Amino acid sequence: MKIIRFAAFFMLFAVSGLHAQTWMPDNGNGTYTNPLFYDEFSDPDIIRVGDDFYMAGTTMHSFPGLPVLHSKDLVNWSLLGYCFDKLNMGDDFTLNNGKEAYGQGIWAPCIRYNNGTFYIFSNINNYGLQVFWSKDPRGPWQHKKIQAEIYDLSVLFDDDGKVYAVHKYDEVKMVELKPDFSGVVEGSEKVIIPKGNAMGEGHHIYKIKGKYYIISANYSPSGRMQCARADNPYGPYETVVISADETMGTERGAVVQNVGLGNKVPAPGFPFRISKPGPNELGAVPLHQGGVVDLPNGDWWGFSMMDVLSVGRTTFLSPVTWQEGWPYFGIPGNLGRSPRTWLKPAVGVKTTPTPTYQRNDDFSGPGLQKVWQWNHEPVNDKWRLDSKKGALRLYTMPAPDFLWAKNSLTQRVVGPQSYATAVLDAANLEQGDYAGLAVLNMPYASLGVLRRTEGYFLRFYNQLTDKTTELKLASPQISLRMSGDYEKDIAQFSYSTNGVAFTPVGDSVRLPYQLKTFQGSRYALFAYNTEGREGGYAAFDDFKVTEPFADRSHNIPAGKVITLTNLATNNLAWASPHGMLHTAWPGSKELNGPGCQFRVHDRGNGRVALEAVSGAGFVTVVGVGLTADVRLLKQESEGSLFQWQDMLHHQCMLLSLKTNRFVGLVPETRTPYAANFAGTRPDRKDGTVFSWKIVDASTE
Repeated sequence: MKIIRFAAFFMLFAVSGLHAQTWMPDNGNGTYTNPLFYDEFSDPDIIRVGDDFYMAGTTMHSFPGLPVLHSKDLVNWSLLGYCFDKLNMGDDFTLNNGKEAYGQGIWAPCIRYNNGTFYIFSNINNYGLQVFWSKDPRGPWQHKKIQAEIYDLSVLFDDDGKVYAVHKYDEVKMVELKPDFSGVVEGSEKVIIPKGNAMGEGHHIYKIKGKYYIISANYSPSGRMQCARADNPYGPYETVVISADETMGTERGAVVQNVGLGNKVPAPGFPFRISKPGPNELGAVPLHQGGVVDLPNGDWWGFSMMDVLSVGRTTFLSPVTWQEGWPYFGIPGNLGRSPRTWLKPAVGVKTTPTPTYQRNDDFSGPGLQKVWQWNHEPVNDKWRLDSKKGALRLYTMPAPDFLWAKNSLTQRVVGPQSYATAVLDAANLEQGDYAGLAVLNMPYASLGVLRRTEGYFLRFYNQLTDKTTELKLASPQISLRMSGDYEKDIAQFSYSTNGVAFTPVGDSVRLPYQLKTFQGSRYALFAYNTEGREGGYAAFDDFKVTEPFADRSHNIPAGKVITLTNLATNNLAWASPHGMLHTAWPGSKELNGPGCQFRVHDRGNGRVALEAVSGAGFVTVVGVGLTADVRLLKQESEGSLFQWQDMLHHQCMLLSLKTNRFVGLVPETRTPYAANFAGTRPDRKDGTVFSWKIVDASTE
């Protein structure tokens, strides 16, 4: 197995210290860019109550659990809180007696509102269906078990007072729940959609204008979204596909093949088998597992998730177009595909870019930042905040390795690239104590301080290679860092003795996705004793997450002169004298001429017009359908407007507002450009994605 050396990778973050922002989807110009969160938020469910929107999602074995988020515009979200701090359901949730709940716990919650009360329904694996309810979405929440073995359900409070729940995969079943949620109405369970009708799981049921709709996620063999429709809750239903193949240029990541749900926690030395799918294999990447929500003005929007490499499963927002009574994800003329960048929902109120989470924590407050979650239920008398010193104390308890360490404090890694830094004072560790910063994954990696009788040792361990690196420290005070490139599924650990200059340690760490934790990678602060006893404590301070790609304010080069290089052909777009947007071939005299240079005119709401510097005119779409020629015309018109799609890395797509399709070409044919492409492939090399470069930085 080839391990990428750290030098080049670590340099990616050498100049990133000035970036203090966190990812926000709101571009501040009337548009948003997916994903809503560039960290994991899986199995989203959204409802509207009046002018407010609420969201819940999966948290599995992490505590506190079942987050509730609030928004006024579906784009900017704030974390209100969680439904519970503990479940008190046994040893598997507390890492006691050799039991664990990795990848178990809360799955695919359904949030609903009825008669002044918020409800969240969710299966807890091996413990059955649960319901949480509260008058206030901030909590506190009450909780009870429903006597039913139902998972990935969706609930409908019907107009006649009956409460229905749909569930199962392929063969879709419906049951009626008792009004007091004690169980299922006897005899109410029926198959409402037989096998073989292309339905999946993770259902979302709605009643819209008198009809019943069920949206589900299907994997046959790639992720997509299905919709079923009927005149009454028990059917008969007809079904269609409402979203398919939408990866927004995201490839599948590396996957662990021999660690999954139900497997034992891999011990040190476990022979992980990791594979990297082909560049255009879809798998579970395309938009799936979601539903729809309406605005007060009658518009509809879709939400779903996508598997985004080692970040995990993230949440995406799509405009919805109703056609022939079906809620298709996408815009007219391009149904089933979704723009990466689009206009914000028309909610009638002004909203501004707002971060969902406060990720940094100096531990000087009365409580932890709400973004933190414990790996399994915490032992509450074995951690505390030292407000006088502004530090988090983690007291060590015995564990055979990091995956069994109690009171590991985690938060999700942030893509596409970011690094987390924590200051550790290990002076109060005792013999055999090991504490530091880790990446919670399987395989995991950890960097920290190990206390021995001879002193303090910096210890780095990579579970994939089962290699340990150690060096003696002169002081127990140290800064630890994990730098992650989550588009390449790699991370690099480093340390500093002065908090300024960081030294990489060990080889780079691979970050594959796996189904044992069933989560993306997580930063983790940990402390445990390696000798089977309780020991001292570690004091953590100044946890900070830095995101080099969070500041996207210059990702539309408005007023600049740029070149556009097609990623499929590696050739420049060219304003041909024949009046068409064509390709400048290698070695041609046009390569360095004004015909390959375009001034970007800002037309508001993230929309641009491109004018050839050669004087040939504006890039303009004429016609529709298969041709949808891209011409150069002297007069700017509606066909000259493009919604700029920010693909990061100085890459973009041009969404024509005449055809609602993308500008592109078929690489093999050497044909001119057209604006009739539905979207891009995962590898972005199908002729629709450009790399842009500024050649004249002067503004208009």
